[in-house]
Amino acid sequence: MRIIRHGDRGEDVRDVQHRLVALGFPIDPSELEGTFGDATVRAVRSFQQGRRLPVDGLVGPDTWGQLVEAGYQVGDRTLYLRYPFLRGDDVCDLQRRLNSLGFDAGKEDGILGRETDSAIRDFQRNVGQEIDGIVGPDTVTAMTRLRPDKAATSRAVVREGEAVRQLRTPVEGAVVAIDAGGGSSSESGGAGPSGLGAATALVDLSKELAAELRIRGAVPVVLAGEPDRERAASPSERAAAANQAGAAVCISFDVEGEQGPGCSAAFFGTSTTYSPMGERLAELIVEQLAAAGITSHGTRRLAVSILRETRMTAVVVEPARLSDAQDETRLRDPSFRREVATSVADAIASFLRADVSA
Repeated sequence: MRIIRHGDRGEDVRDVQHRLVALGFPIDPSELEGTFGDATVRAVRSFQQGRRLPVDGLVGPDTWGQLVEAGYQVGDRTLYLRYPFLRGDDVCDLQRRLNSLGFDAGKEDGILGRETDSAIRDFQRNVGQEIDGIVGPDTVTAMTRLRPDKAATSRAVVREGEAVRQLRTPVEGAVVAIDAGGGSSSESGGAGPSGLGAATALVDLSKELAAELRIRGAVPVVLAGEPDRERAASPSERAAAANQAGAAVCISFDVEGEQGPGCSAAFFGTSTTYSPMGERLAELIVEQLAAAGITSHGTRRLAVSILRETRMTAVVVEPARLSDAQDETRLRDPSFRREVATSVADAIASFLRADVSA
């Protein structure tokens, strides 16, 4: 899809506006006929902030997808396993309810995959319903009757935390997916003050990390190709490629994030759930980058596709901000890129060894 932004006009803008208004975000009536003006930008930013998306006021694949998904509530439609997987807030609510009741639906990501299907069937078996994996009115009623304790939604997080402590995997032979697509940005077509392109910077960082991982015996899989590709893979396509590769870890680079000059890292998380494994890897990465002398802005939760749709621990690493002149100079420097690669590889090795105090 095209990136929809301030100044655009048309039916796609009108569609975005109507979805925002339906979700309770006010937009000036003068803009509601398909003009992406200041009021629409404010509404988009408010929506993005609430959904843990990059707050850039642009409607790219992540923001558009979540606008559509936000329109669904449990009971609005029949839920079941199909391909492509059903997505929506109703699926996320279903996963939360199942996890609260002790049925392991896995990551509360709003994507109805095999783990969620298994949890649905396990629930139906336990309440004496037909075990068909279909969430219709009867299954919803049964869940509502049981009144799951919302405070118990952390059980999925606890299970993932246990998995962190059980990790004892050497970096040798580990498959590591490397995303050069700009994991937290709506688009990666910008350039620094002296003209360094974001796509070029991302590919250079990814190549450096891949080379470092090969030296350590890991198997790097780069998800996005050269800057001159005819069509860049979408975030969902890159996430699917990481899943297909069977990666133990996914690292996505970005240089156009929201943080100031310096480094930061993001892991999957919403206002109600998060990935403790992602959080720990993100912490290890920024610790290593800070030890290398790079100003750290810490870690944060994000719900972008490369974090949400990958089935392994995934982190978006922002080692520098391209719009800052000093950071752009650093990104041009091969020694800086090697330092970033070494720091990230050290963090991955520590994480895979479970040499962590989770």
